[in-house]
Amino acid sequence: MSNTFIVDGLRTPIGNFRGTLSPVRTDDLAALPIKKLMERNTSVPMEAIEDVIMGCANQAGEDNRNIARMALLLAGLPFTVPGETVNRLCASGMSAMVHAHRAIQTRA
Repeated sequence: MSNTFIVDGLRTPIGNFRGTLSPVRTDDLAALPIKKLMERNTSVPMEAIEDVIMGCANQAGEDNRNIARMALLLAGLPFTVPGETVNRLCASGMSAMVHAHRAIQTRA
């Protein structure tokens, strides 16, 4: 099995119910760190991205969809890149990282 490494990472800010981030759509907010990661890692071509696995808790209403997929498209990644949203409430981000690690390990 090959090793997996976290090379870079960003997260969105945490908002409050009806706070300053409430008018921002979840997928628009989630697209920002994807864009920034691509800007910071220009040696990685967008076509090399094989998947986007993102933690997002408590999507509701209009946001009750695959946030990862919508965000990667809004960030400008190719439509051929799949996206998966992991919802485990307080541990969504960590669960997404573990899930990505396991996916990489099964490809080795």
